[in-house]
Amino acid sequence: MEQVVNYVKPELLIVANVLYFIGMGLKSTQAVKDKYIPLILGGVGIVLCAVWVLATSQISNSREAATAVFTAITQGILVAGLSNYLNQIVKQVGKKE
Repeated sequence: MEQVVNYVKPELLIVANVLYFIGMGLKSTQAVKDKYIPLILGGVGIVLCAVWVLATSQISNSREAATAVFTAITQGILVAGLSNYLNQIVKQVGKKE
């Protein structure tokens, strides 16, 4: 876990928490099958990270644009993974043994 967090930009750690609550909301509404929730969270994570990257980057050539796209995708996947990890921690702590 610690190694994954080292790769996530600190400003984007809040996105993992946001995705956790979005996932809880999707699960509680039962409008979406559970197997699709991680995929949806991944997509939302990528979009939210893309917004952050576009808001904080100067993009003036194709190289910087490619870097921005790569950053948005990788950070989005990482924060979605962290939200799933957070979900598992909450489940495991709540278990009675």
